[in-house]
Amino acid sequence: MPVLVLMGGANGLNPALAGEPDPETSVCGFLREPLAFWLFRRAAGNADPGRVAGLRDLERVGFTTRDGRRLGGYRLRVAAPTGYLLVAQGNAMLADQILGELQYFRKLDVDVYVYDYRGYGLSEGNSRLSAIVADYRELAANLNAQPYRRRLLYGMSMGGVILLNAVGASSDYSALVIDSAPSRISQYGCPEIYDPVHHLPPDSSRIMIVGGERDRVVPIAQVEELMRSAESRGARVLRHEDFAHPFQDATYNIHQRRFKTVVDFLAR
Repeated sequence: MPVLVLMGGANGLNPALAGEPDPETSVCGFLREPLAFWLFRRAAGNADPGRVAGLRDLERVGFTTRDGRRLGGYRLRVAAPTGYLLVAQGNAMLADQILGELQYFRKLDVDVYVYDYRGYGLSEGNSRLSAIVADYRELAANLNAQPYRRRLLYGMSMGGVILLNAVGASSDYSALVIDSAPSRISQYGCPEIYDPVHHLPPDSSRIMIVGGERDRVVPIAQVEELMRSAESRGARVLRHEDFAHPFQDATYNIHQRRFKTVVDFLAR
């Protein structure tokens, strides 16, 4: 789904973080950011547990952030997990809308986690860029504290922006795939510090960047700078002539080919 074109915000302190800046303060414009998130939340719609009712080995999960917001999501379990895969989806998606497709990643023998973004679906709070980045930094740290050997991350569209900002430079992961994320979001009024291209580690050999020639949401020209910078640091780069935006590929076979490419990299 579309990457967030951030547009505006509110100030103040969250009582759960007395004396600290409120993570739900807008950073991309006073009006633009909350308006943009409102539009994308509306496009995503409401959570519907019925969409996932038939999935096997599925459980609801929750996580409480430092500022007291409860995030809701799901875990696809495997019998003897060797690690975890944390998925960050596009910004007009809910977890229950993509879980059926994410079953493909069970073949990695990892537990697959996907949460609704703050303010979306099952999750509390006000949707703001800085807060969602902080959420995924906390989610990854929480999973890293568990007895998982392999630490895998997959960010699609806005999810790639979020994951690179949250943990990209830390290298505290086994593998990270960034699929169809723009190199920069500062052209939408966000501070340059949030541009994904600034969050690549010096050694990016555990990262793969994917871009599609048929992508009309995040055109390949917007991904090229990130690709060049990542490749110069040892990342794998895939510029595919048939790929569109995630979940918008022209055929199911192309969609499956995309996921197989991601699985092959994460399974290295």
